[in-house]
Amino acid sequence: MVALEVLEEKPDQQRRLAEVAGRARPVVEAAQRLITVPGPLGEALPGGGLRRGSVVTVAGAPGAGATSIMLTLAAAVTEVGEWAVVVDAGGTLGGRAAAEAGIVLERFAVVRRAPPDRWATVVAALLDGFTFVAAEVPPYCRATHARRLIARARERGAIVAALGGWPAEAAARLQATGSQWSGLGRGNGLLERADVQVQVDARGAPVNTILRAG
Repeated sequence: MVALEVLEEKPDQQRRLAEVAGRARPVVEAAQRLITVPGPLGEALPGGGLRRGSVVTVAGAPGAGATSIMLTLAAAVTEVGEWAVVVDAGGTLGGRAAAEAGIVLERFAVVRRAPPDRWATVVAALLDGFTFVAAEVPPYCRATHARRLIARARERGAIVAALGGWPAEAAARLQATGSQWSGLGRGNGLLERADVQVQVDARGAPVNTILRAG
């Protein structure tokens, strides 16, 4: 896993980000537009996976499982030989959580401390080199910024996973509606798995499914 910080006062970090993006350019032919997502989550998505050049949204209350959904999507991308990156505003995402979700760490990057006022610029730059870019949408993100990122994703054949409120169109909207842990028993045992309830709305009747994470 590659971890980077984007700081205006550290241009060397910005250069390193550009270098990583250059190495991570897609290796799948453009004709292969769909990246299959295995399991129940993929079955609920249009065509069974993520389509290049699109935006999907991932939302949910804290603890509901939105992060697990995002990591599952990233894992599907790295599994087929592509690169994925997460803009981690909180600085809490680590390699262990990514690996447990099935992500191939050799093709995964985390960007930390991106300047809030340059959020759209950072995401747009990452779309030049990464197939999958996940980032939490700031409250001040305008529809004009979102539409520009949609256009960039379509141009590059990349996928944006927008975490939180997204003020524009999306190919699919994924909502984590709750999660339940198993394995603890009656005060003994260990937490083994979380079943995340997911609602998928892809321009039609919403579909409910269960994502098993952990």
